[in-house]
Amino acid sequence: MSSQPATSEPTSQRAEVRAIAADPTADVVIIGGGINGIATFRDLALQGVKVILVERDDFVSGASSASSHMIHGGIRYLENGEFRLVRESVVERNALIKSAPHYVRPLPTTVPIFSTFSGLFSAPLRFLTHKQGKPSERGALLIKVGLTIYDFFSRDGGAVPRHRFYGRKRSLSELPALNGDVKYTATYFDASMHDPERLALDVLYDGLAAGPHARAANYLSAVGMSASGLRVRDEVTGEEFELTSDVVVNASGPWTDLTNESLGRDTAYMGGTKGSHIVLDNPALLEATGGREIFFEHEDGRIVLIYPLKGRVMVGTTDIDHDMRAPAVCTEEEVDYFFDLVAHVFPDISVDRSEIVYRFAGVRPLPRHDDTQPGFVSRDYRVEQATASGRPQTTVLSLVGGKWTTFRALGEQLSDRVLGILGRRRVRSTAGLMIGGAEGYPRTQRARATWVESHRGHLDAARADQLLERYGTRAAALIEALPEDDRPLRTLPDYSTGEITYLTRTEYVVHLIDVLLRRTSVAFVGSVTMPVLQELSEVVGDALGWDAEQRAEEVAASARLLAERHGVDLTQDAVLS
Repeated sequence: MSSQPATSEPTSQRAEVRAIAADPTADVVIIGGGINGIATFRDLALQGVKVILVERDDFVSGASSASSHMIHGGIRYLENGEFRLVRESVVERNALIKSAPHYVRPLPTTVPIFSTFSGLFSAPLRFLTHKQGKPSERGALLIKVGLTIYDFFSRDGGAVPRHRFYGRKRSLSELPALNGDVKYTATYFDASMHDPERLALDVLYDGLAAGPHARAANYLSAVGMSASGLRVRDEVTGEEFELTSDVVVNASGPWTDLTNESLGRDTAYMGGTKGSHIVLDNPALLEATGGREIFFEHEDGRIVLIYPLKGRVMVGTTDIDHDMRAPAVCTEEEVDYFFDLVAHVFPDISVDRSEIVYRFAGVRPLPRHDDTQPGFVSRDYRVEQATASGRPQTTVLSLVGGKWTTFRALGEQLSDRVLGILGRRRVRSTAGLMIGGAEGYPRTQRARATWVESHRGHLDAARADQLLERYGTRAAALIEALPEDDRPLRTLPDYSTGEITYLTRTEYVVHLIDVLLRRTSVAFVGSVTMPVLQELSEVVGDALGWDAEQRAEEVAASARLLAERHGVDLTQDAVLS
């Protein structure tokens, strides 16, 4: 690590990094651009606090990008006795359906049940001891009790209906491909989050819109702490400089202990578990779900979901202890496990590896749990406070835990902790505040048609509606920026040259993979081919000023990451091209 002070004229070509290096002081520096760091950033920005957020990779590229795409109250937390968290989660779920309707919508969730009394005696034992014991699927009586309690927690807000409970005949009439051994089904409502990365980016942009006192940069990593402040490195140029602040918030999720280590403090707060998912292009399975998530506990005690999403079916998840010094990847053993699950629920539908278009894995930012079984580790969050190593005037707050559903509440609570240290008062709440493209978002078909007609410019109505679906009302600025001669991409006709150029220039894109994984859903739905990479590298490269060598490097790096982390092998495309 370099010990040289920042230069007066930073070499970085990125405006956001250049601006931070030119004015490296703030009240608060947040380390970590996942949803919880971003939510805290937005909240502090709205209080007028001078705040800088730094992220070593792209925004929303770590644990927050590997979620199960659900905003949920956490019915299973009832068994852990985490009633406060369930209550908070349900309240936040209902609020997000209203404050982010462009990305968060009610999701019918069906639990297939194969017994009446199973789990009745083991569940109280797990509640008291948090030990797994002998695994067993939950029976109808236990699930009915749990859903009744869950409805009680959901009674306020009116965002979702109450649960429904059906016997075998009605269950098979609604979902005819279900395992014929099913005795009951229970259907309750949580919420889907069909574009988590874009939702997080909207939260970030809301914070940045608060004013010039709020600044953020991706690919800017925290690498050390000295008497002068927090040392950061621009991962694009290698330039290092120092930031000074009264408070440092370590919101790096499952990497929290590793971040503290780099700042000169040894901590053992975290004990994250890996969760993997696969995405299948299987029309029969998609139809079998009936448009609802299938959610149940397998006989080994693990939670399983089969989830229709973007014309594909996502299957997950696992709960495996993981070493954060190694990358998280979905293994072949996990794929076999997922296939066994599908066969258990839909025995007449075949799935195979050729149908996997994408796979992903992430590590939940759970607290250290020693002998407690992963499924029973608390999903709640807490904040640890310490003095910065070598800089006693700076307070370091380490966030332990946190999940997608509660990001707004967590951000507000963490922000209040920071405001207390700074001796400042809250001036605004984020409760009920519309997020990004939710502002003015049409809630009915008539209102939607009116919005499209009044904002479509030179586009046809179908194209404008498509952009409204992708970006909410933030699509208005994108539409206005599109040139009249805008054309569809040859390899991705659902996207246009102007659209990708706009995203690249306005949304902090640094690498080609940022567009593939987080600014769009191209990789998730299995639309990436080598020609797609090559065409996108031309469009993104034109916007960022890449030469031919850099474009080729970006294509190669993207192909390599897609293969290693997401099981997307483009070597055959390369041969054919």
